[in-house]
Amino acid sequence: MKSTTLRRAGLTIAAVTVLSAVTGCSSGDSGGSEGSKGSGKDGAARFSPLAALRSAEKSTDAADSAKVESSTTMGSVMSMTADGALGWGDGLTGTLTITYTGGTMAETMRQTGSTSMEARYLPDAYYAKMGDAFAAQAGGKHWIKYAYDDLESLAGGSGAYLKDQMQNTTPNQSVKLLLASGDVRKVGEEKVRGQQTTHYSGTVDVADLASKNSDLSQKQLDDLKKQLDQAGVTTETVDIWVNDDDLLVKKVEKGETTAGAFTQTAYYSDYGTPVSAEEPPASDTADFADLVQQQGGTS
Repeated sequence: MKSTTLRRAGLTIAAVTVLSAVTGCSSGDSGGSEGSKGSGKDGAARFSPLAALRSAEKSTDAADSAKVESSTTMGSVMSMTADGALGWGDGLTGTLTITYTGGTMAETMRQTGSTSMEARYLPDAYYAKMGDAFAAQAGGKHWIKYAYDDLESLAGGSGAYLKDQMQNTTPNQSVKLLLASGDVRKVGEEKVRGQQTTHYSGTVDVADLASKNSDLSQKQLDDLKKQLDQAGVTTETVDIWVNDDDLLVKKVEKGETTAGAFTQTAYYSDYGTPVSAEEPPASDTADFADLVQQQGGTS
């Protein structure tokens, strides 16, 4: 693989993967659905799926941090896992280890020197650690910095949406998805990793959700809808499992894209766990915007 092609592939994969990992694990508007934040059981929550989800949304948001395990597949393009801890009390912070387990992206990542990537999330940017082969084509630097202000220029409306979600992230996106959709039903009581939980399910319109749960302008929303249509993304099913403390413990999102079926499963545990993430050394970090400019000068 030519050096410029290798670097371009690395930039693209790092952007897609790190964003997919965190927005799947935890994204959405950080405010509560209604009323003040709280935790534990709400008497009304036992009588209505919507009331139960509002209680779970508030309790999960108020917890401020959790350990996360997730797996994602998208047709033959990508399968990956993510494991780590994230905090959202004062902007998104935390660290995830992302591992490619299959698909064309895994093969491309092998050519960059590794199928595993460390991702660090800070309130103003996220950082992706690449392999030695990529570093050899990036001035010896292993880390790529993606400033959230640069995301809008990454991919128009979808980039603006990702920026909005990354800056307003909580782990209860899936709860908010169902609340915003108005289509939710209680499936039943089930055990998840030894915990007694209540299972809820529903279907959401992805573009409609973006208009409700983001601060995008109408033009940005129109761009996003066009890109979603081109990708074949219209609706997705969302299933969540909430424990007796009104905390989200599992979620599954499924949909169809032009690249194939998309499925993401995430587990949440140890709410309130300490979370820290440090900015990588500047001497070992390349800025995404600078790399894109350099890439534009080499074809």
